[in-house]
Amino acid sequence: MTAYYNEIEPFACKWLRNLMAAGHIMPGEVDARSIKEVRPQDVQGFTRVHFFAGVAGWDFALRLAGWPTDVPVWTGSAPCQPFSDAGKKKGEGDERHLWPEMFRLVRECRPAIIFGEQVASNDGLGWLDGVFTDLEGEDYTCGAVDLPAASVQKAQKRQRLWWTAFLSGVAYRSGAECGRGSEPERQYGGAFHIADGSAVERLAVSDEQRDLLAGLDDGSDVESVEYLETADDEA
Repeated sequence: MTAYYNEIEPFACKWLRNLMAAGHIMPGEVDARSIKEVRPQDVQGFTRVHFFAGVAGWDFALRLAGWPTDVPVWTGSAPCQPFSDAGKKKGEGDERHLWPEMFRLVRECRPAIIFGEQVASNDGLGWLDGVFTDLEGEDYTCGAVDLPAASVQKAQKRQRLWWTAFLSGVAYRSGAECGRGSEPERQYGGAFHIADGSAVERLAVSDEQRDLLAGLDDGSDVESVEYLETADDEA
């Protein structure tokens, strides 16, 4: 299992390589090109794909959360400057509005699970609406939560939108796809379940998918979270 880190800042790229050498994040490759230059074939074969990687906050968070190293995932905290109240508020007219580039790769590669983050301003909420519209059009189920840094005992508010998307019809157990499992597993889609007795919180699950999950007899305790409007709800 290896990771792909896409980051344009030279200092952050060096930091990523140091973190890998020290064993703090998943080993892999650092790509210092702009995401505009990344092609679908460049990310093939990687278990984790991190765009706008910074100093690997997402990969380290996955480790802290106990995310299985063999369950594929993409992450991307697209630049917030175009949508921050502290910025120039150019929005989609800002050259740093790079979600379209990440979406280009999502549409071509169709990763099963995506996590992302954005500033929780009014413009950020508008950005998130556009992201969800794009993803739902590609058969993803999406959800988000607005959390401040203070919610994890930090001495600042720093409000952020944390979002996730699951590709319909794809489910995982650690080590294997669930697509050929029992009927509830085949239909469940939109998420994955770790067969180790742990509970996995889901942000992006429709009512139908949640009902199907109740039919999975694996002895685990699944906690539900607030569900947002999804493509399934609109159908």
